[in-house]
Amino acid sequence: MLSHLSIRNYALIDILDIDFPSGMITVTGETGAGKSIILGALKLVLGERADYKSLKNVDEKCFVEAEFILDHELFSDFFTDNELDYDSSTIIRREILPSGKSRAFINDTPVTLHLLQTLTKKLIDIHSQFDSAELMNEKFQLHLLDNYSNTIVEVKEYQQVYHQYLFEKNKLQSLKDKLLSGNEELDYKNYLLDELNSANLDSLNYTELENELNLLKNSEYLAQILSEIKQLFDNDEMGVLNQIREVYSRMDKGSQFSPNLLKLSERLSSIKLELQDIYSESEFFLEKLDFNPLRFEELSQKIDLINSLYLKHKVSTIEDLIDVRNTLSKDTFDLVNLENQILDCEDKIQKLESNLNNLAESLHRKRLKHIPELENKILNILSLLGMEKSQIEISMQNTNDYTQSGTDIVTINFSANAGMRLQPIAKAISGGERSRFMLAIKKIMSEKEALPTLILDEIDTGVSGRIANEMGILMQNMAKTMQLLVITHLPQVAAKGNIQVKVEKTEIKGETQTQIRLLSHHERIEEIAQLISGSNITETARKQALELLK
Repeated sequence: MLSHLSIRNYALIDILDIDFPSGMITVTGETGAGKSIILGALKLVLGERADYKSLKNVDEKCFVEAEFILDHELFSDFFTDNELDYDSSTIIRREILPSGKSRAFINDTPVTLHLLQTLTKKLIDIHSQFDSAELMNEKFQLHLLDNYSNTIVEVKEYQQVYHQYLFEKNKLQSLKDKLLSGNEELDYKNYLLDELNSANLDSLNYTELENELNLLKNSEYLAQILSEIKQLFDNDEMGVLNQIREVYSRMDKGSQFSPNLLKLSERLSSIKLELQDIYSESEFFLEKLDFNPLRFEELSQKIDLINSLYLKHKVSTIEDLIDVRNTLSKDTFDLVNLENQILDCEDKIQKLESNLNNLAESLHRKRLKHIPELENKILNILSLLGMEKSQIEISMQNTNDYTQSGTDIVTINFSANAGMRLQPIAKAISGGERSRFMLAIKKIMSEKEALPTLILDEIDTGVSGRIANEMGILMQNMAKTMQLLVITHLPQVAAKGNIQVKVEKTEIKGETQTQIRLLSHHERIEEIAQLISGSNITETARKQALELLK
């Protein structure tokens, strides 16, 4: 339950501190006194969006701090799972800095707003008079039935399968789109792949091909040069080899008389052998040199193909072309693999649909079973609240599609008076009737949900007299199992609280400020008497107030 609330520098609040006991706490105060401001500050703790404009003094930090008494058995797992320090007196704090940045803390540990909201929605529920519009919402009506039917666990199990089902459906559509796009390009990719495969890239040396082609192109010119070289080497009179032999012969004869000439002779012998070898290789090369037109054509086509592939794929090496070929090969393989993925995905969807059908059917049966009981429960409470002639019909229709909560659509049809036909509740209920109906719903839901604290903000709008008294009694009964804060303008309801606090505006040092304070017994009499008679409190009103408090 909520045990303490501290507010600093928020809207019209400079400093506010108040303790809250268990049971029923009634909150009164004139319209515009600041009850909505206090609720707004409390909603910050619950994780609602922070607004820099809420700062009373824009140069100072604003904070709202709420202390909750927690049940160890209900909440210890949450703290363990989220690596937070558990304390039976847990403090939740929200700060708004002058920069506009906001921060959230649980027991002094910084947390995200999502984590904050996950915890606080288990701690407190604030229902304002405007929230009665929820009644018109089919999702809320279904949630009411699930709450009463104890199917919340089954709904969560269904939702887990449903989310997986949606994921697989989206995945299937994505795979099909990808396959369609891939198939449109497949023929062209296969053409490119065949072209690259035909080039035999793995065994190809582009430099060697260029060299061989260049040789063939210039074979006639080379033959002429080699022939001239042969003549220069082997001419009978002036040939290089004959001349070198003559030089060597004379050098060899003189070497026997001079060590220097012997060394020169040995060097000349090496040169002679090297020249003979060069001559032999040149002659061999000349003999082999022959223009082959078929080979020339083959090489020209090969080089042209490689150059065109370079240009087409915007690369400059054989290695780059091999990478392109491997990528295309993988793409075509991926398309085949894509078809297998689609088959697997369709198989998963089929199994998930079967599971969803079973879970939805189980939910439908359980909901259907509890409808008559819930109808009677609502009618019994409404009867206590002066709506004895009410009729209600909770109908459930099956949809053709899976939804977030199954395949059921729930509609509440209602009639508040005898002789009136049943209509959807949005058309069949007035303001005061709506307040009583919503209180009945909150009473039923509070019995099923382990919610420590409920705040009812003017849920009694539109009622008075005996009905207001009955609503107060009903709230008293609710407060036996939970902490109930009731903001009200009705004396009958205000008097039912275990304690009563008042929200009021005061002027401090020329500034208007909102304050909240606990009323003494005498002050409660005066406050309730004022609710009865207005600003001019009469003795009769005081007596009535005292009687209500008794």
